[in-house]
Amino acid sequence: MIQGARHHRGKAAFHAGMAAENRIAQDYERRGFAVARRRWRGKGGEIDLIVRDGNGLIFVEVKQSRDFDRAADSLSIRQMRRIYASAEEFLGSEPAGSLTEVRFDVALVDGCGDTRIIENAFGHG
Repeated sequence: MIQGARHHRGKAAFHAGMAAENRIAQDYERRGFAVARRRWRGKGGEIDLIVRDGNGLIFVEVKQSRDFDRAADSLSIRQMRRIYASAEEFLGSEPAGSLTEVRFDVALVDGCGDTRIIENAFGHG
């Protein structure tokens, strides 16, 4: 019984996460950006959204929680390192490689579905 409840919570969280990612992708598209990849998976892990900004790229980590502060607090140093490593791997397939201009955004989604995008949320390194 407990396993069934855990499975249901996990499934609900997955669908809520997908809805949050879709909402954020639509926000970038509405602002004229092209979403290049959703849930791109490399050897080091997954990047929620990769968005084209001219010749540059924006790597977006989507965080959803009850409120913006909780969502923001859920991004760990370990996750940032994983995102850097995955971004480097992705850049290997780009024409300019690691010379491609990049930015790392964090997109927060609260329990009401409101969004807040923090551009350049964390620096490289």
